[in-house]
Amino acid sequence: MDPGHSIFDRFARWTEHQLGRSATFALAFLSIVLWGVTGPLFGWSDTWQLVINTGTTIVTFLMVFVIQNTQNRDTRALQLKLDELIRVTATARNSLMGLEEKSESEVEEAKSAFVEFASRDHPPVEPRSPRAGEDPLVRSGELACPSRGGSGKCGRASSP
Repeated sequence: MDPGHSIFDRFARWTEHQLGRSATFALAFLSIVLWGVTGPLFGWSDTWQLVINTGTTIVTFLMVFVIQNTQNRDTRALQLKLDELIRVTATARNSLMGLEEKSESEVEEAKSAFVEFASRDHPPVEPRSPRAGEDPLVRSGELACPSRGGSGKCGRASSP
């Protein structure tokens, strides 16, 4: 067993790969057709209807957890990649790192600030070269913060 992954993590990853295939869709579609064709054999009975209702309910219930696990993992990976891009971009505001952990009102404030900032005519920002002895991946200093009318400062993160 892979020490970094739980049984559920491995099951969710395997399930996500299998269910995303066209053959799986074809199998599900064929199952529905087969169920529909057997309707006259069972006289369109309540039991016949209960089979499809119960089966789809169980599959849907279980898939909610697999899909949520997949989305959580993908979101974490995407956020880490975006945080790395923000961290290594000289003109980026490192204060945006971790924005996904902020409250809804803080996220809306940041969005409003950027909409306002984007609506103004701004010349392109030229990236600066690293100073002597400075790690180009970790820059210190501060940038103007649009949420404060361009006059305030948005803090820059220091090295991790």
